[in-house]
Amino acid sequence: MTTTLSPRAERRLRVIAPLAVGAVALTAWQLLVTVGGVSDYLLPSPAAIAEELVAFAGPIAQATLITGTNALVGLVAGGLLGVGLAALAARWRPVDGMAAPIVAALAVVPIVALAPVLNSMFGADSQFGRQAIAALAAFVPVFLNTLRGLRQTRPVHRDLMRAYAATGGQSFRAVTLPTALPYLLTGVRIASSLAVISALVAEYFGGPRGGLGSAISTSAATSAYARAWAYVAASILLGLLFYAATALLERLVARRVPDPART
Repeated sequence: MTTTLSPRAERRLRVIAPLAVGAVALTAWQLLVTVGGVSDYLLPSPAAIAEELVAFAGPIAQATLITGTNALVGLVAGGLLGVGLAALAARWRPVDGMAAPIVAALAVVPIVALAPVLNSMFGADSQFGRQAIAALAAFVPVFLNTLRGLRQTRPVHRDLMRAYAATGGQSFRAVTLPTALPYLLTGVRIASSLAVISALVAEYFGGPRGGLGSAISTSAATSAYARAWAYVAASILLGLLFYAATALLERLVARRVPDPART
């Protein structure tokens, strides 16, 4: 016998369950360090990390702002480039044929190898190298998902627009774009986390001082392990913020823009 929960109870469960799991994991972590005698350099306790978060709240906030700005610029730039190229590829097959190998190559570019090159290319005082890496990481999922969405328009809907003597622009606005929007926003949601991760990784390898990646590396090098974990916690929160913002945007657009494929 299965129990059916009300929609309100399901929403509450989705919030309470992760919080409960997180509380249990933090408690087990604290007990492992204090009771189990794990050394701080191997695994600092949550209490020690929380102390560092409070003591270095200013520098952590500043580093988070730098990394968040780099990730946001990269996400916007990569997203716009991905949408634009996907629109061209969906419209003209030669563009699609030329873009396919380029996108495949960008998808496997190692950030660890590319970051030092771009940081050296644009100088020690420029954030452009980090933003470019975040843009490259965001470009691929946005392009692929948008291109797939642009190809989801049903032939019957195209025929209907032709019967109404609609122009190409009118057909795009009324049918093609609403059909592609859910795919586009899914690509943006995936790209948001990749942009944060890429910006963090890029900050490890040269470039200007500042940013969560640089702070983690510096703290670990000076044996301030709890402080390094505090910066890691800030990185996790930043990634969750980006993901939550794009997920909320996806939900809001889904409510306001009807999908012609479901009608």
